[in-house]
Amino acid sequence: MTVDQRDEILDAFDTRILDQLASDSDLTSAALGERVGLSPSAAHRRLGQLRERGYITGFRAVLSKAARGHPGSVLVNVTLRDQTEQTMAAFERCIVECPEVRECFLMSGEADYLLHVEIRRDDTFERVHRETLSRLPGVTRLASHFVIREVVRRD
Repeated sequence: MTVDQRDEILDAFDTRILDQLASDSDLTSAALGERVGLSPSAAHRRLGQLRERGYITGFRAVLSKAARGHPGSVLVNVTLRDQTEQTMAAFERCIVECPEVRECFLMSGEADYLLHVEIRRDDTFERVHRETLSRLPGVTRLASHFVIREVVRRD
C-alpha cells in the first residue's frame, strides 16, 4: 500500500486520534474516546488498527533535559570523502553506536549528513568531536553549530 493510498483511508476520527496521541500518548482508551467522540471500545479498536497499518510505530517517554543531564545541543554537518554505498553504510553502522547523537539525517545539499548531538554538562563537545565524530569512517569535514536556545520543539 502506498502512502497516498494510506492517506485516503484515514477518516476524521483517525486523524483526531492521531492528533490527540501526538499531544499525549498516555491517554486511556476512555479518555481518547471522549476527546474524539467515540466509545472507549471504538477508540481502542481504531488505535489497534492505526498501529497495524503503520501510522503509529510506538509510544515513548519524552525525558526532560534534567533527566538527560541538562545537555547542550550541537548541530553538526558531516561531509564524507565520497557517497558510495560502502562509505555511507560504514558511517551509518557506526553512527548508531554514538550515544551523544540523538538524531542523524541523510541530507541533500553541501553536507552529506546532519547530526543532532547532545553534550551533557559533565562532558565537552571537544571530547566528542576528537574521540568520536572525527573517527567515524569516511568523514572528511565536520561543521558544528551550537544551539543558543530552543524556540520550538514538537515531539
